[in-house]
Amino acid sequence: MNTIFSELRDALRERLSVIADHDLRDRDPQAHLERLKAAASRLDGAISKLPPQCDRELRHFLERQSYIKALTWLDAKQEERADLR
Repeated sequence: MNTIFSELRDALRERLSVIADHDLRDRDPQAHLERLKAAASRLDGAISKLPPQCDRELRHFLERQSYIKALTWLDAKQEERADLR
């Protein structure tokens, strides 16, 4: 599960990074759109790997495209696991 969460976390960060890249969007809208499509595809792939019993709150965030909240949730769970060591 840690690998799945790690992949999801990376995909969320990439998607958010592309969205925030206003320089590319202003300079080359088509390139920005292509990067956004690729990031969305990667994120969809990571989400599809989540098991059916995945936390309902995380699923809610992802379904509503609340990506910052989903990333915050993942980071908190990672910290919890680190504290248990």
